[in-house]
Amino acid sequence: MKKGVLLGVYLSSGLAIGAALMATGSVGFAQAQKPKPKPLADPVCVNCHKVTTPGIVEDYMLSKHRQMMVGCATCHGSEHNGPSNVAKAKIPTADTCAQCHAERVGQFKKGKHALAWAAMKAMPTMHFQPMVLTEGMKGCGGCHKIGLKTEDEVRKLKEEGQGYGLASCDACHTRHSFSLTEARQPQACQTCHMGFDHPQWEMYSASKHGVRHLLKQNRTLPATASAPTCQTCHMPEGDHAVETAWGFLAVRLPMPEDKQWAADRATILQGLGVLDPDGKPTGRLEVVKAANVAKLTQEAWQAKRDQMLTTCAKCHSRKFAQGELAKGDDMIREADKLMAEGIRTVASLYKDGVIRKPEHYASPFPDLLAFHDATTEIEQVLFKMFLEHRMRAFQGTFHANPDYAIWYGWSEMRQDLTRIKELADSMRAAKGRAGG
Repeated sequence: MKKGVLLGVYLSSGLAIGAALMATGSVGFAQAQKPKPKPLADPVCVNCHKVTTPGIVEDYMLSKHRQMMVGCATCHGSEHNGPSNVAKAKIPTADTCAQCHAERVGQFKKGKHALAWAAMKAMPTMHFQPMVLTEGMKGCGGCHKIGLKTEDEVRKLKEEGQGYGLASCDACHTRHSFSLTEARQPQACQTCHMGFDHPQWEMYSASKHGVRHLLKQNRTLPATASAPTCQTCHMPEGDHAVETAWGFLAVRLPMPEDKQWAADRATILQGLGVLDPDGKPTGRLEVVKAANVAKLTQEAWQAKRDQMLTTCAKCHSRKFAQGELAKGDDMIREADKLMAEGIRTVASLYKDGVIRKPEHYASPFPDLLAFHDATTEIEQVLFKMFLEHRMRAFQGTFHANPDYAIWYGWSEMRQDLTRIKELADSMRAAKGRAGG
């Protein structure tokens, strides 16, 4: 081998060995200079709970709270300091979080999430349900616990053994990591916004918006790709005052100029018990106002519509966004025609004495808010038509999911109405045979 080649090999080997030695030395030096673990704010609590509830400690150790030296006593008080006085540990509420997050909690209190508990309790047949499904947090209460509660409600829940589900904020920022990153993902909304009457997750995740975000999460698309999440549209710039223009039930005031739609909406308001059979306001109207279930002025509705248009315009032209949102309005109008016809069909059975008024009904008229506690099969069909299929027709449209809008929504409403008419005819015939 030539001398030049040998010299090159020698130099290359030397450089490689030197680099390896330097790398080894660097690692050793880094290890020697590794910073000591940051001290804990409440080491006694952490060391005890490492044994009793290690999962909680693991989450806490990952949290921003731990980084900022926010100790356990800040949220739980200092009265609990051992196994003998566990009951003295305070369970946080939204006001506890407001000590540090006053702006976000203030926004939250203005939005519909804060009213979730009150809305659940206002349902007329809620007391018919097993307590485990409401206060037990395994049914309606499992999601509606995000709502604010009075001191008496908190006390009652604790007396019944429900020591958790009081904080509201932890519905999205799950304890004890309280991760901002987690709460910004659409999956944070999935637990509650899915299923029977509000399948927003299913609609979103299968829409082009949701599919693109999933492709971002699995890195098929780059992190810079446009792909809105639930939070992008419903919590712009992190605003916790979550609301929509149409609200959960897609009814509002003032009445539309379209006379047919106005009549149909009035019928739906009667079915909701907000108007009596004569079209006069009832006590439930005050509940609707208190729980902010529907927008009662054009200004309130328009403010939320304009906010959504501004959000949409970040990715789309404003003209396109206006057109798409108008399609949702149109779908509500069309769905209301079918819904009102179904309600009127059942209402006529009350009027003609084919159906007797249940004792807990305020008037001889179908009550959509009786839900599955409705007393006849035809009312059960009407309830599903309203709370399952009408919801999917308009929500599917707003969430850009064609399949939900048509097959799980509009098509099902058509089938419901056919079934309601057939049942009504059968009930009238049976009454006639019985000589009634």
